Amino acid sequence: MLKLNNVKNKMQVFSFLFLNCMLISCNSTYTSKKQGYLKIDFPKRDYVKFDDPGFPFSFEYPVYANIEKGSAYFDSATSNPYTINIDFPTFNGKIFFSYKIIGGKSVYKVKAPGGGYRDSVGINSFQNMVNDSYKLTYKNDIKASSIEDSIMHTPNNISGIFFRLSGNVATAKQFLLSDTVHNFLRGALYFNAAPNEDSLKPVSNFLQEDMKHIINTLKWK
Repeated sequence: MLKLNNVKNKMQVFSFLFLNCMLISCNSTYTSKKQGYLKIDFPKRDYVKFDDPGFPFSFEYPVYANIEKGSAYFDSATSNPYTINIDFPTFNGKIFFSYKIIGGKSVYKVKAPGGGYRDSVGINSFQNMVNDSYKLTYKNDIKASSIEDSIMHTPNNISGIFFRLSGNVATAKQFLLSDTVHNFLRGALYFNAAPNEDSLKPVSNFLQEDMKHIINTLKWK
């Protein structure tokens, strides 16, 4: 479990750990511990490939999900063409799926002091985006009873971090994937419902397996 008082140190050492992990030829599949859940009739798992022309990545996603054009990167509105949502209409949930080119520039819509939004140009540095990911995760620390993070290594030699949050939080499952030099991708599972860990846990755990499949099949182009 990651303690709140060492988040700063965690972010500082992440780049070093990430680069070292990628130097190791690790082909093990990312897995997590199974947890019990209430009896629900879940759909049979089957997957299709997302490989749209022009996108810098591909992956497999469930047949009971839909791909939508996204409108938000982290907490800011953006016109990024690679921001998509993986919608699960049966479960009233979505994985907000966002991608950035490291070293590139982006125009963000940020709130202006007098109301409304204004354009702000920012550089997509790897460390800044890692910091943003941790900041977004720890926005939930008031309601989260615990926050765990674990380093991942996928069969396609992609590394990243998976976050699990306990408690009545808006998003209990989040992840980031990167090669640290060109590609950076973040995903977060949200439900269109009041946060309630007990009622959402069975569905959240079911969709965590789909998130693992998405992560393990993702490839950079």
